[in-house]
Amino acid sequence: MSDLVTTLAWLVDIPSPTGQEQGMQKAIAGRFQGRAPVHLVEDSVVIGDPAPGKILLVGHTDTVPLQGQPGARIEGERVLGLGSTDMKGGVAVMIHLLEDLGTDRILGIFYAGEEGPMSGNQLGPILDAHPVLVEAEAAIVMEPTNREVHAGCQGVVNARVWFEGEAAHSARPWQGVNAITRAAGFLAAMDAREPELHLIEGLPFKEVISVTRAQGGVANNVIPSRFELNVNYRFSPDRTIEDAIAHLTRVCSGADGFEVSDASPAAYPHMDHPLFTDLVSAADARVAHKQGWTDVAQLAARGVPAINFGPGETALAHKPGESVRIDDLHWAYRSLKAVLG
Repeated sequence: MSDLVTTLAWLVDIPSPTGQEQGMQKAIAGRFQGRAPVHLVEDSVVIGDPAPGKILLVGHTDTVPLQGQPGARIEGERVLGLGSTDMKGGVAVMIHLLEDLGTDRILGIFYAGEEGPMSGNQLGPILDAHPVLVEAEAAIVMEPTNREVHAGCQGVVNARVWFEGEAAHSARPWQGVNAITRAAGFLAAMDAREPELHLIEGLPFKEVISVTRAQGGVANNVIPSRFELNVNYRFSPDRTIEDAIAHLTRVCSGADGFEVSDASPAAYPHMDHPLFTDLVSAADARVAHKQGWTDVAQLAARGVPAINFGPGETALAHKPGESVRIDDLHWAYRSLKAVLG
């Protein structure tokens, strides 16, 4: 299992920000060439022959953009590097399980585009290209889970929200209307919002609405005539996409404009599949909720029972200095091998 560290370092050293994952596809496909069936779909790769009743191991190959030092390095009991926890650590575990257990019972889906908009997520095209995959026994999405099993996931809506004004010379602001300062009340209300607790199957999903981007103004000496925001809504599994959009529309009703740019469903936290209960026992893990969106939602929408389970700490995802504990890699591998072998 020490080879897990070598494999993870190899993966981290292959740059794969969203939209630039051809190198990862080539590397993973090449590693299994002649050893297992390999199927390419766009920039993604499936290892094993799709067939009914298989257990799907699912991991995305992209990362967020680089924010610090490139490449992998080992410091003490951790592997550091972009994607080490989200989620090349999980991908490394997938690779070793497929190599050690074969593909008779399990199938690996290494897909591109998870960190970007839903329109670029390639799990859907893989499921479309191999429709038999929706007849899988179950799926395990290898997202980092803090040594827990994470059930379900939140849904997400992103919306463009804007305020309008009238341009003028900044020396004579009374001749115009400042779109940015017009948004002050809205921004203050967003800053004051508290998480909204939704208790589902005993799991505390927290709904949150956040302003994540802002753009306005054309020059330092021009009163801005337009101020545009991205509002990101993470909604709980007891809402449909339609309910969530309606709620977010009401929250943003004070703006001059509102337009949904993308939306993804939530997944209800089902944990009654025998594979999942066995995994909880093998991992000696507690069941928690997934505070965030994962492709458990896509799989659940197509009728495939799915959970989140993988090495890494969610608090380190998307942060500079990202890392994963080496012992977490071994824990995830041992737990999955116990229930899949």
